[in-house]
Amino acid sequence: MFVDLKYGRSGLRVRVPDDATVILPRELAGLPDEPAALRNALAQPIGAAPLVDALRPADRVSIVFSDITRPMPSDRVLPVLLEEIARVVPPEQVVLINATGTHMANTRDELIGMLGRDVVERYRIVNHDAWDTENLVDLGRTPQGHRVLVNRLFYEADYRILTGFIEPHIFAGFSGGPKAVLPGVAGIESIMDNHGYAMLGDPRATWGVVEGNPVWEEMRAFARIVRPSFSVNVTLNRLGQITGVYAGDMERAHAEGVSLVRSHAMVPVDGQYEVVLTTNSGYPLDINLYQTIKGLSAAMQVVRPGGSIIIASECRGGIPDYGEYRRLVVEGASPEGILEMIAAPGFRCHDQWEAQLHAQIMQAASVYVYSDGLADEQIREMLFEPTHDIEATIARELERHGPETRLLVMPEGPQSIPYIRA
Repeated sequence: MFVDLKYGRSGLRVRVPDDATVILPRELAGLPDEPAALRNALAQPIGAAPLVDALRPADRVSIVFSDITRPMPSDRVLPVLLEEIARVVPPEQVVLINATGTHMANTRDELIGMLGRDVVERYRIVNHDAWDTENLVDLGRTPQGHRVLVNRLFYEADYRILTGFIEPHIFAGFSGGPKAVLPGVAGIESIMDNHGYAMLGDPRATWGVVEGNPVWEEMRAFARIVRPSFSVNVTLNRLGQITGVYAGDMERAHAEGVSLVRSHAMVPVDGQYEVVLTTNSGYPLDINLYQTIKGLSAAMQVVRPGGSIIIASECRGGIPDYGEYRRLVVEGASPEGILEMIAAPGFRCHDQWEAQLHAQIMQAASVYVYSDGLADEQIREMLFEPTHDIEATIARELERHGPETRLLVMPEGPQSIPYIRA
C-alpha cells in the first residue's frame, strides 16, 4: 500500500508492506468560522475576565508569539486578537515578542510569512534574545532553585498575553501554555537549568506527561512568577485548521486544551516494533535536524531495543549551522561519549539537551535519515546513516530483523505519539 508522508512543503509518497501498522492522530474537523471562534473565546474566556473588559486605554500590552519552527497559525490568530485589543488600546502601545527561546531571530520576510504583512507593518515586533542580559529581568528563583530570568519588555508591560498551540512535546509533555514563557522568552541561564541533564534524564520528562514531570512543573512555576495576564492557545488538525480555542487563565485554559490533544494525538499500539518509519511532520517542523529529533523520539517510544528507525525529514535549514548541537554530537563521537560529556560535573552548554536526546535515541535503535537538505557526509557526521530509497531501506531492515518483524508507520511524525497499550 502507499502512504503519504508529511515531508517539507510537498510531502512524500512511499510504498510499504500491506501488513504495516499505520497510525495517525484522530481526525478532528476544523472550526467552520475561525475568526468567530477566536472572538467568542476572547469574550468568554476560561477562568478570566473578557479581554476587552480587562484592558485599560493606557495599558502597555506585550504579546508573545511562536517562532518559525512552530506551525502556529499566528497569521490567523493574531489579527483577531489585535483587533479586539485595538477596541481599547491603540497599536502604538502594543509590542509583539517572538518567542525564539534559543533559536535564531526571524527575518522581516519570515515574520511577514508568519504573521502577515499588515501585522508586521502596523506593530512593533521584537525577536527575543536569551543572551541579552540588558533586556532580562531577574525575578528570583523557582522552587527547584533555578533563576527566573525573563524578557524585560514582556514582563514590564501592564498586560501580558501568551499565544501558542498545544501538541505533545518531547520532554515537556505538551507544548503551549507556560512554554511560551520558559523557554520562549526566558534567559539562557534559566533555559539551561530547565533543560539540564538531570531534568531531561527523569523518565517522566517525556511525551504526554505533565504532572510529576520536572521540566513541565518548573515551566509552570516559572510562568506563575512572571504572571501572564491572559493566554490564547489553539489546537490544530493535520491540515493545520484550528479545532479549538482555549483562552483565559493560562493554567485552566491550557489544561482544557491538553485534554483534547491527549485524546486524539496519543495513540495506543500493541507492543513494540522492530522497524518504525516516521517523519517530523513536514515544514516548518522538519526545517532542520535539530527539530527532527522530535520525530525520532516519538518513534523511539515503541521501537524494540536494537531496532531500526527510518525518518523522512527535509531539513532545508541543515543541521543547523548555529548553536552547539552539531559540535556536541561530533565531539562526543558516540552515544556513550555524548552522554559522558554532558553528565560531567559542572558541564553546561547551549543545546546540550538536544545532544542528550540524540544520544538516547541512538542507544535505542539504528537511525536512517532521508533528507534533501542534508548531504550524506553531514548525516554521517551526526552519527546517523543516510538513505536515498526509503522503500529499499524498509525491505532491508525487515529482512535483517527476521521473519516476525513488524513495521510501524507514522506519516504525521510527532503529531501522533504512540504508546504501548496497558
